[in-house]
Amino acid sequence: MDLLAEVLGTPMLGYPFMQRAYLAAVCIAVIGPLVGTFLVHREMAMLSDTLAHTAFAGVAVGLFLNSALSLALSPLLTAFVVAIVTALLVELLVEHAGAYTDTSLAMVLTGGFAVGSILITATDGGISVGIDAYLFGSLATVSTANVGILVLMSLIVGGLVTLTYRPLLYVTFDATAARAARLNVRLYKRLMVVLTALVVVSAMQIMGVILVAAMLVVPVAAAARVARSFRQSILLAILAGEFAAIAGVTLSYNYGIAAGGSIVVTAIGVYVATFAFQKLAPSLRRLGRLRPGHSEAGLKADGGEKE
Repeated sequence: MDLLAEVLGTPMLGYPFMQRAYLAAVCIAVIGPLVGTFLVHREMAMLSDTLAHTAFAGVAVGLFLNSALSLALSPLLTAFVVAIVTALLVELLVEHAGAYTDTSLAMVLTGGFAVGSILITATDGGISVGIDAYLFGSLATVSTANVGILVLMSLIVGGLVTLTYRPLLYVTFDATAARAARLNVRLYKRLMVVLTALVVVSAMQIMGVILVAAMLVVPVAAAARVARSFRQSILLAILAGEFAAIAGVTLSYNYGIAAGGSIVVTAIGVYVATFAFQKLAPSLRRLGRLRPGHSEAGLKADGGEKE
């Protein structure tokens, strides 16, 4: 990136903390939509937000133990443990909640955030400074170790999704048929929620707990409006995520605004653009077929199609 900074005449690409931020954002933009595509089509988009808030509780647990017992635990480690345990618990709730799935997820979400807030106040606010970066995200706090964890998680998540793509696709769209085909539906559902937990915790430090779930949902929603197949939906969602991540980090640096917020707002802008394109495309195609001197009735008579 130092060479790229010289070629483009962009000094910020030569700063180590910006290099780490861009690498982290690029990784998030791959694994977020990759896992999020399965969640959205399974109608479980709220799961990502639920796990993000319980991951916040995990961070609070780590900071609380460090403060109260003078330990040196990594808050990300405790967040991973809490998020994965919660992910498995949520999957059990979803299996038995039936029509009340959204209620169960809402209870876990609010409960996780409540536990985190209790632990923060239990130390007279002593750990609130340390937890701000996890709540709102920060470019400056993305360390080399954090980026290394994110790259490792990207390889793990990408590898697992690649290996289990067909069973996950089958379970996502038709769990009943998957059971009839003797697939272990419960195993693959639990794998998906665990992968979601890994993505959420990995992305938390740059995106922030409040916004991390957006990268699993918004690029996927944008891609779903224009994609013609599930594979294409994944690819377009990753491309939308990459655009939002790179543009968001750049805006964050240039204007001194929150990185997570910039990335999410850019992603929403991509969604609005695809929405507008979807609405305008039929009219544009119709205008393209209506050449001067031709009527729509003439086109129909000549073998054209009428929308």
